[in-house]
Amino acid sequence: MKLQRPMILALLLFGPLAAQQSADDPLRDLMFPPEAVMQHQQAIGLSDEQKSTFKVEVRQAQLKFTELQWTLQDEMERLATLLKQPKVDEKLTAAQLDKVLAAEREIKRAQLMLLVRIKNNLTPPQQAQLRELLEKSKR
Repeated sequence: MKLQRPMILALLLFGPLAAQQSADDPLRDLMFPPEAVMQHQQAIGLSDEQKSTFKVEVRQAQLKFTELQWTLQDEMERLATLLKQPKVDEKLTAAQLDKVLAAEREIKRAQLMLLVRIKNNLTPPQQAQLRELLEKSKR
């Protein structure tokens, strides 16, 4: 059961990414969220080696996302502190906003790179089968 706890954490971390993939998202049909691969691992015939690679990638991503979330929260608190002032310093606020946006960019970059590694770990037939399973679940 120990392996399931990190996977549940992955769902919590990547859930927002899945939610961001709206119907208008051109990447939605090109990539595979981690929870989709976990849910359909037997149906797509994920090998033990692929499962191992997948687990390593998700664990590494979890560590990175935790660090990035802490950084983002810290930068957001600093921005809020600046905005609470009776007279807001525009230059400092703009510089702090850049730090917040940079942290958000790093989170999105890390999310996309994980999705790329997941896709690259799947064979073309597995990708096609997973895509088909995901389409069926939309109906």
